[in-house]
Amino acid sequence: MLDRLSNWLDHRTGYRDLMKEALDEPIPGGARWRYVWGSTLVFTFVTQVVTGFVLWASYSPSTRTAWESVYFIQHEMTLGWFVRGIHHFTAQAMIVLLVFHLVQVVIDGAYRAPREVNFWLGIVLMQIVMGLGLTGYLLPWDQKGYYATQVATEIAGSVPVVGPSIQQVAQGGTEYGHHTLTRFFSLHAGLLPALLVAFLFLHIYVFRRHAIHVKDTKGKPDAKFWPDQILKDGVACLAVLAAVMGLTLWKGAELTAPANPAEAYSAARPEWYYLFLFRFLKFEWVSQAGEATGLGEAFGAVVIPGVLMGILVLMPLIAHIRGGHAFNVAYLWLMIAGAGALTGLALYEDWYKDDQAGRDFRTAFAKAHHDGERAVELSQSPSGIPPEGAITLLRTDPLTQGPALFNTYCIECHQPASREGEWTRTVEEQTVVIPPTAPDLADPHHPEDVRFGSRDWIRSVLTDFSGHFHSLASITVENGASEERAEAAAAILDGSMASWSSDNAGTLIADANKADFDALVEFLYAQSGRKDALPLDDDQVTRGRAIFDSGELTEGTIESCTGCHAMHAQGDEEPLSEDMYPILTNYGGHDWLTRFIADPEAHYAGNGEGNNAMPGFADQLSPEQLDLLVRWLTGDYYEPQSE
Repeated sequence: MLDRLSNWLDHRTGYRDLMKEALDEPIPGGARWRYVWGSTLVFTFVTQVVTGFVLWASYSPSTRTAWESVYFIQHEMTLGWFVRGIHHFTAQAMIVLLVFHLVQVVIDGAYRAPREVNFWLGIVLMQIVMGLGLTGYLLPWDQKGYYATQVATEIAGSVPVVGPSIQQVAQGGTEYGHHTLTRFFSLHAGLLPALLVAFLFLHIYVFRRHAIHVKDTKGKPDAKFWPDQILKDGVACLAVLAAVMGLTLWKGAELTAPANPAEAYSAARPEWYYLFLFRFLKFEWVSQAGEATGLGEAFGAVVIPGVLMGILVLMPLIAHIRGGHAFNVAYLWLMIAGAGALTGLALYEDWYKDDQAGRDFRTAFAKAHHDGERAVELSQSPSGIPPEGAITLLRTDPLTQGPALFNTYCIECHQPASREGEWTRTVEEQTVVIPPTAPDLADPHHPEDVRFGSRDWIRSVLTDFSGHFHSLASITVENGASEERAEAAAAILDGSMASWSSDNAGTLIADANKADFDALVEFLYAQSGRKDALPLDDDQVTRGRAIFDSGELTEGTIESCTGCHAMHAQGDEEPLSEDMYPILTNYGGHDWLTRFIADPEAHYAGNGEGNNAMPGFADQLSPEQLDLLVRWLTGDYYEPQSE
């Protein structure tokens, strides 16, 4: 029955002749592992096509939906993360396999007559594959791809005469945005794959026309493509697939924060296989040569690479010259060594070199990944992704925007203890370290760890006020502060609260009063209304309220807090005390901190009734910015529920 069916099919299609033509290719000297590279490249391309179609089915190419659709693929679609990882790492594998294939072809001399055209077709295929990598980099529309591709289009724009037009065509206009994404998508999913298929067909056709080139048969008998070489090719393809799957399971395809044109990104880098060119452009002599020739950035980005690629293209002709083949082999190894060295140098400077550029790169990289993880958390929250897009999630997220605002407006004074000495200014041509002038509140590098208003913060203020606020001693006229501010800082350090802390700390930390001290801390912490505060009717909070009012402890007494501070305790109808400063009502909470940051002189010090050394920010921060900063410092933001 099967024979009759196969005979019928062969009579109608002639498939047996096609199979014979495909599988009976002669292999002089027998099958070898060095011949597997072409087959692995075809295999990786087919894998890219298959996974690409699956991704295409769920991808939406617009600036408002691109990141969102990739998020869906990565985190919501069944095995979407796996398909995307295969697609991502197979693209990396294609570059490596291309280099191996090129090396094998040049060393074996398989580029020489009559195979010149096939070699040139291979060079064209290499450029198409590089183009696929470049255009695919942008499609997730995240910070990493957005800024790296913008650099690439700017390099294209540096080409003399036609560069600006090329850049405008690639970007879809003068602005870098929605049309850039749709153009890159059409190139990545449409034009470039079609060109690759066409040139791959020509490449294989010309290859079969002249048969495989064997440098030395080593006296081994000839064989056919089937079965020995196919077995080796199949094993090699499985090895590539195993490596790609291993990387997918181990690392997975990354997705950084949604692209934000309003936020600078210091870690903009091309994919690793373009890093050599990126690093080459950073050499000072390249810039100087560009200026001297009037070519600008195009000298290093276009002219030099063009010359090097031109020599590669001319290899079949150079081989006709005596010693030409040896030159070609040496030249190829030199190119690979140079590109490898530049890539290694770029990686070292980014990841290990302790200079400002390296630190900026690592900080920006970490932030982009942190923000990417945060965007995923917010996308998975009950409210989900709003119609305005995922970027809105981060723009309205206190955990994302609060640290950024703190880094802009607060950090020079409130320097994190682990980072003191990072801030400097130039005074009379000398670099002077700026000392911290206010307590350590938080570190934007670790946004989940905020010290302000915490239980430990309250304990430190009560038992070691002078030590807690020791940085105020740096507010002096010599350090550039006004006389009024310097006097206020000195008054705080020498004031009644410092005396209270010194006089009462011993009683508070006595073993017999441990429970009382904990209760007082819990009472003050509960006033902030933070999510992890104890309920107002908890026994500890109730006990702490009594201590705050009376000062009576299990063993001894402390000076009552209501004698100096205004306090309307949460849940009480009547205030414990009023018309005194500093105000402790809602201490460490949203309302207290908002008023304090906006106008500390009025809210905290009572317009001259108390001491204040902090400037107000009502005229520097918008209400929205102030709200985001305060909500971050008070822990008022979405956190996923732990399972």
